[in-house]
This record gives sequence, C-alpha cells and structure tokens, in this order.
Amino acid sequence: MWNLKFITRENLKQHIKNTIATYEKTLDGIDLSKFNSNIVDPIKMVFDSKVYRKDFEEVIKDELVRQRDKTNSNAIGYFHQNMFKYINNCEVPKEGFDVIYTKKDGTKIYVEMKNKHNTMNSASAGKTYIKMQNQLLQDDDCACFLVEAIAQKSQNIKWVTTVDGKKVSHKRIRRVSLDQFYEVVTGEENAFYQICMMLPSVIE
Repeated sequence: MWNLKFITRENLKQHIKNTIATYEKTLDGIDLSKFNSNIVDPIKMVFDSKVYRKDFEEVIKDELVRQRDKTNSNAIGYFHQNMFKYINNCEVPKEGFDVIYTKKDGTKIYVEMKNKHNTMNSASAGKTYIKMQNQLLQDDDCACFLVEAIAQKSQNIKWVTTVDGKKVSHKRIRRVSLDQFYEVVTGEENAFYQICMMLPSVIE
C-alpha cells in the first residue's frame, strides 16, 4: 500500500532504478589494468598484509571492496540529492547549489548537501560558508542550509563555523539534518522515516 503523499510510487521507483544502475557499474569484473588505474599505496599494502596477517590476494580483495564502496557512496550521494527532483517546489540545478527549495511565500532555501559534517575540513567549511554569505547578499530574503545526510542528531540550528580564524554565524545560514530538511520541504514530520521504510520493498 502506497502512503507517501510527497512522491509517487512511479517516481520513487524510477529514482531507485537510476541509483541501482550506478551501483551495477561496480559489479563489473575488475582486471589488473582496471585495478591499477586507481593508484594504490604499495607500502600500505605491505603493512596491511603483515599487520592483519593476510596474503596479498586477500589485501587486493580488500582494496577492491574499498574501491567499490567508494563508488557506491557516490551513488548514494546521487540518491540523496536527486530525490528532490521529484518533490514539489524543489529543483536540482546542474551547477551552483545542490538543491533549491521555493517556499509558499516565494522565498528560497539554497542547499549544500554533505554526507557528514565531519568530512568537511576547515577550508571546505569556510568556502561553503562564504558561498552561502554571497547568496544572502544577492537575495536577502533567502536562507541557506548545510544539509547532512548522516547527522549525529535531528537538528535545524544556526551553523557556527570558522572563516579566516574567526568564528562566524548567521541566523539564516543553518546546519540541518536530512530528516529535518525533508520535513521542511514536504510538511511531513516523519517524511524521511517514511522513505526509509518504503525503500526495501521498492528496491526488491
């Protein structure tokens, strides 16, 4: 039974199909030339072999799993961002911000999506913050969100970060967990939970 009000079954199915197609590329066989196309640290391989008491075949298999997992993480990033193509009043631009949501009053929320906040180094965080500041200068009615796909807790708070060694914050530059962003754009308190519960059957 379909009980999601903010996306149709057909659209979710198509989006999942596109994501799985990206996954499938990692299931292709990998020969030696393909393996070597990703630069591998030979010193690390020697340490891994000796410290974990694994032969080189096992170490290479582990490296293949790591390479595939990295590709699959990119596929999930695609899933998170492009999901909003199918949700009313959201757009996924080809460049600039990851998602733009237009509220009922016509004001916009510009979104940068990150997998985890702690994967951003200080330079990346500073660059992202300045990008958002510039957007506020161009459109002083908008808001900017740093949306975290994997957050330690559900939150929608003022983003405090450091730029050029100084702590900065602005009430309309916010750090938002993915579940809270779903709630903002759909009006459904548990929209993200609903998606999570629906995924297994649709993927199957």
